[in-house]
Amino acid sequence: MAAETDAVFKALADPTRRHLLDRLHERNGQTLGELCEHVDMARQSVSQHVALLEAANLISTVRRGREKFHYLNPVPLHEIQERWIDKFERPRLRTLSALKRRAEEHDMTDRPTFVYVTYIQSTPEKVWHALTDADLTAEYWGHANISDWQAGSAWEHRRTDGSGVVDVTGTVLEAAPPKRLVLTFGEPSQVTFDIEPYEEIVRLTVTHENLATQADYEAISTGWPAVLANLKSLLETGHALPQAPWTMHAALRDAQMAKNDPR
Repeated sequence: MAAETDAVFKALADPTRRHLLDRLHERNGQTLGELCEHVDMARQSVSQHVALLEAANLISTVRRGREKFHYLNPVPLHEIQERWIDKFERPRLRTLSALKRRAEEHDMTDRPTFVYVTYIQSTPEKVWHALTDADLTAEYWGHANISDWQAGSAWEHRRTDGSGVVDVTGTVLEAAPPKRLVLTFGEPSQVTFDIEPYEEIVRLTVTHENLATQADYEAISTGWPAVLANLKSLLETGHALPQAPWTMHAALRDAQMAKNDPR
């Protein structure tokens, strides 16, 4: 029993292995390739981490044809909780946990929220498709949004330059096509798309909340209008704007800096 416990603590001591467990908690039953997509290291290194988690019985595997799927096994964690946590004073732990939650909730209320509304000559179904189709998002956003768009599923904001780099990851919190889509947008922010039809047009409201810093707010205040303008153009004309609109802000800023440079 001591050896088994030591193996669990050893497995949990590494941040990469804890991250892999978090990924399985978000979406259970992933292949090694899927787990590798979210870890910045070689496949062989990820495989070694997974093997240690499997040896500690923190994950279990199931083969289906050629694929091997990994599942979170919470039993060893439960045993540690019973031995190392539950025997301490539960009322005091609950009080501390409640205080921490209230402090975090208060902190979240102080974070800025960005709201943007645009009107598009389209249908709710087409707007929903444009927000969730990987090929269409790649066309007007410069990133492909990839997911099965089911509540609880992970999603990725992947570059289209062939690098395979994922700039944003998150979780689909709510999916009600073609009316409403809610997802985490990195940590800790959250984005809500509300799609409302009115005769031959659609009102699309994007609410980006729980932004971590004022700098994040300023960045998305420039980014969202550019992305949504490109989306509107694509749906109404069949073509995205001739230049990527989000580059305009950087170009104007650079021009202003050059103008103010005394050299």
